[in-house]
Amino acid sequence: MTQQAAAVPRAGVPHGSETPHDSRGRRVVRRLPWWIAAAFLVGTALLWVFPFVWMVSASLKDNMEMFSGGLNLFPKDVVWSNYARAWNDAHFGRYLINTVVITVVTVAIVTIRCATCGYVLARYRFGGSRIFMGVLVATLFVPTGYTIIPVVKISMQLGLIDSLTGMILALSGGAYVSAILIYYGYFRKIPRELEEAAVVDGAGFVRTFFSVMLPLAMPVTATVAVLTFITTWNSFFLPLVFSFSRPELRTVSVGMQAFVGETATDWSGMAAAGVISILPVVAVFLFLQRYFVEGISGAVKS
Repeated sequence: MTQQAAAVPRAGVPHGSETPHDSRGRRVVRRLPWWIAAAFLVGTALLWVFPFVWMVSASLKDNMEMFSGGLNLFPKDVVWSNYARAWNDAHFGRYLINTVVITVVTVAIVTIRCATCGYVLARYRFGGSRIFMGVLVATLFVPTGYTIIPVVKISMQLGLIDSLTGMILALSGGAYVSAILIYYGYFRKIPRELEEAAVVDGAGFVRTFFSVMLPLAMPVTATVAVLTFITTWNSFFLPLVFSFSRPELRTVSVGMQAFVGETATDWSGMAAAGVISILPVVAVFLFLQRYFVEGISGAVKS
């Protein structure tokens, strides 16, 4: 009875038609979930960005205002000397140069190494290839701390323990399984006709890879470069060990210890150093974000 009554058109309203009020109401109902999603995403973005904004604000305050101001983002008196103290007194200028050199060389080594490994695993079949892939995936569950002792021992035997070269080799010598798998998934979906055409033109393995396959994988290369850049830039354990006896070799993450004293901690100076250390990462990500998204989506589709 209720369904029949609902199906009967209202008086004065033809069946199958609706008033402007009904049409407007349905449009609001259809759009309501999108507004809710948009509000949720905006709120999540604000919560995500707030710690960085607060750190920038804290870097412009003195230590007393930093603690008494709470979550206030506007300093009463802007203290630019925090950045000068972090750059000069804490030697963050030197630490930043060390970090840039280590990160750039490490990203180059890891990108080439993972690209060649992912290409071979995706395009060639050899005995034990599946076992090799299984071992690679298994290494994802091995903590980094378990490998620090053999890495340090080998570096000491080679005389590389207190040098930037040893630090670069230690940071770039990891498995980087996620990067290999990203390249593996991307190279698998590339048609084999491209390789066959290169072989017909007389290209060997090296020329085919660097002239044909690697240029096609530029989105994936940007993704791996960004991930490796962030990992290397924020690494702490290995740089701490390799610069323990030579403080001038510290990176920005290890250099944060300079603000921690025996009796007090320079929190505002540490906030200024944190802003200095995170700005290059944000700049690199903003510059490569389009390629980063394309590389991730391409690897997931494959």
